[in-house]
Parts: sequence; C-alpha cells; structure tokens
Amino acid sequence: MSSPSRRLVFPGLAALALAGFLASFGSALAVAQGQATVWDGAYTDAQAARAVGSFSANCAECHTLGGQGDGQLVGAPFWEGYSQKTVGELLTYVRTSMPNGAEGSLPPSTYNDLVALILKSNGLPSGKTELAPETAGHLRIVPKDGSDALPANALARVVGCLARSGSEWVLTSATAPERIETAGTGPTDATRPLGDGTIALKFVLTRLDSYVGQRVSASGILLGTGGVDGLNVSSVSRVAPTCP
Repeated sequence: MSSPSRRLVFPGLAALALAGFLASFGSALAVAQGQATVWDGAYTDAQAARAVGSFSANCAECHTLGGQGDGQLVGAPFWEGYSQKTVGELLTYVRTSMPNGAEGSLPPSTYNDLVALILKSNGLPSGKTELAPETAGHLRIVPKDGSDALPANALARVVGCLARSGSEWVLTSATAPERIETAGTGPTDATRPLGDGTIALKFVLTRLDSYVGQRVSASGILLGTGGVDGLNVSSVSRVAPTCP
C-alpha cells in the first residue's frame, strides 16, 4: 500500500501539470485537425544558420533569398508557389529540384536545413525543434492572418455549374479554388460537393455553349487572391451532365 505522503497532490504542481496536458492536447488536436501551421515554429535558428553555407555552395547560382535577381525564393514567389501547401511538400520540391543537374544528391539533413533557411528568409518564426519530415512535414504554409484563400497566380482547379453572365462565362455553385500541380480534372470532380461561390472564366478559347447548366471542372491561373478577378483558363471539361 502506498504511504500517505505519496498520495499528496500539491495544488500548484497539479495546476501546472494540467496546464501542460491541456497545451499538449490542444497542440495534438490542432495537428489532427490540420490546423498546425508554420507560424507555430517549424525549425531552429541554429539549423537555418547552418544552411547558409550549403545554400551558397549548391543553390545560389540559380536562386536568391531576397534583394534582386531571378530565382527568388522570398516574398511573392514563395507565397504564390507554396501558400496552402505543407512544409513536407516544400521539402519534397527542394529535394527533387536542387541542386540543378544533381537533384537529390545532398544529404537529407542538408535539405532539411535549406528549407529551414527558406522559411526564416520569409519571416516565418523559429521554434525549439529542428525541421525534419517527421517533425514539421504536416505544418501548413499559410499567411499570418491564417487565410485559406490561394494567392494570385496560383494554378488552381474549380468545379461548378457553367452559366453565362453577359459576355462572360462563369461557374456558379463553385467550389473554393484548390491548388494543383497540373491542369486537368480531378478524380472526384463529378461527385464532390459543390460550393456557394461564383468565379468568372477568363480567356476561354474553346466553345462551351453545349455545357451550359452542366457540371464542369476548370483549371487555370487565379487572377487576384482566391480568384476574385477570375480564372485565367487553361482547360475546361464537363464532368457531369447535370448540375448541381
């Protein structure tokens, strides 16, 4: 039987333990719900500093981290390319694209460090754990305000009901734009739930009259944040004969 002293609970320590548990539970729940982001701290300062030499030796010929020059990895090019993706997706891209001509040739830890440097260069905060696929791969890359809207110039797909609005083609009951890697239809476009948005289809080069009132999938470049100014269309396909 335990002695009485071992059953004593100090209120202050109990409160601290409970607070720690709730914080851990809240973090785990956020991760499970896909809410953890790069603003929670995806890398350490030491890791980003360690990558400076690797970047100069392997990446600087084609890329820059601020200032002037082509191949910019900071600011609008970063957010246009990676907003709403995950650190894991960014890491995969860096690993399969750098160095030019010798893709995937660096040690995994070096690629982890390089992504840490890219995040730091974009003003994203450091944390207490070094970046690696298992520690930070799930973190979503989102603007500081937490907006889910894709940035202008992102390649996206929208599904909705084709209609005419004056001289423009539009999709009504449209889904929120989703980021894609290549233009074309998605596997669930014919059955996925539609949304309540409307988006204009710009620069359409194919005849769409026979699709009016039907469910279509449109891919292209977003004009304005979230496609507020429309979608610069690269492909339009009918995915179901009725809509919604």
